[in-house]
Amino acid sequence: MIGRNVELLGSTAQLPEQEQHLDLHQLLILPVKLAKRFSVFALAVTLATCMYAQRFEDYFDDATLRLDYTFCGNLKGTTISLDKLNRIPRWYGKRQRLAEVPMEGNGQIIVRSRKDNTVIYRNSFSTLYQEWLTTTEAESVSKSFENVFLMPMPKDTVEVTVCLTDNRRQVMATMSHTVVPTDILIRHIGERDVTPYDVVWQPADTACCIHIAYIAEGYTEDEMDTFLEDVDIANEALFAHEPFKSLKDRFEVVAVKAASEESGTSEPANGIWRRTALGSHFNTFYNDRYLTTANLRRLHDLLAGIPYEHIIVLVNTSHYGGGGILNSYNLSMTHHPKFRPVVVHEFGHSFAGLADEYAHENEPIPMYPADVEPWEKNITTKVDFRGKWENLIKEEKEVSTGKKKAENAEPRVGFFEGAGYSLHGVYRGCEDCRMRTNENPEFCPVCRQAITEVVDFYTKTSAR
Repeated sequence: MIGRNVELLGSTAQLPEQEQHLDLHQLLILPVKLAKRFSVFALAVTLATCMYAQRFEDYFDDATLRLDYTFCGNLKGTTISLDKLNRIPRWYGKRQRLAEVPMEGNGQIIVRSRKDNTVIYRNSFSTLYQEWLTTTEAESVSKSFENVFLMPMPKDTVEVTVCLTDNRRQVMATMSHTVVPTDILIRHIGERDVTPYDVVWQPADTACCIHIAYIAEGYTEDEMDTFLEDVDIANEALFAHEPFKSLKDRFEVVAVKAASEESGTSEPANGIWRRTALGSHFNTFYNDRYLTTANLRRLHDLLAGIPYEHIIVLVNTSHYGGGGILNSYNLSMTHHPKFRPVVVHEFGHSFAGLADEYAHENEPIPMYPADVEPWEKNITTKVDFRGKWENLIKEEKEVSTGKKKAENAEPRVGFFEGAGYSLHGVYRGCEDCRMRTNENPEFCPVCRQAITEVVDFYTKTSAR
């Protein structure tokens, strides 16, 4: 499913029955005994446990700690296991608002200081594993998925908690472990044999910017010039869209030349399996157009030692497809006529956590319960609309989808039913948007506002 936002249709949490169905706010106010028992630390939409702004240098070195996990299970339960820890030179993520997140996501990683139990870092994410749990296969089969998260290298011992939530925004699985930065089994990677890369765009201030890495998939060594041309096309398309266009100087962009043995990507439905750098393939979850890679450790191995935080995988194929997963990667085909709108659309998912705004006419997917407000900022069930796009609505009543806007006028903002794969009960803010169709040439005002908030979160000094 192209650009399908990785949401979770309900799954059984591995928690005792009396402690299931906790939402994010309830986790914050659990008794200390319960919090210790399950190692669930301060997972909430707002930063309620941090009463002051931590200074980066007080808790972290200028290096990256890469945490490799395996998520395994089915609809009956999920297990989170730590695979290995890796240290990489330099840290390219946020250095302020360390214990805050710009969006909730379908899971969060929370880091606490062992000394005083203070939350010193937090980030949100979504995963391919959680999306797989929405498939019929997950009803009878158990599978494992790789997941990789990055955090700044702690100076002292910390407690790391990984927490997954379902589509009711309730905890379904959680795991905690201790990280001792002097642990001799933490691998050092990215110090030599770094994958070749070119700097595509560099801002005036490289100390406070968002790092994007385009990485080649299915390009042989002889096709790297083609890859670099495709990077230029994708990057030009991305920064032709507002608000990225106006905020371009807050980004650094590199092109990572990861060579594949064979050209192209795998197409299981056609019996084609290619030997490529990331092992990407179509037919993810048996969907013809869903193009992904499950090899996240290999992906991050190829990026080790390179300035990166947000990842755009460009796949050397003319077959239509792609996918975007929040704070994981955006993956897009390159040689199809709709390459430009697709790569931008998928970045809306992976960077800003935007939901798909289209609905399935023939087969609606109940991703969003009618009695739960989605965490995504560009859709609503009207259960708790506060903090979304009420400031952009110029009329008190809901805007009719049948009224045409004047040519070149700003799209009208209101409530337009049909979003998040559902024809009814889920609303988008505008009639059309880049997150709805490939034909629309721009992000709607609602999505532009959400993207701007994310960029500001990462690059503007916190007002504390």
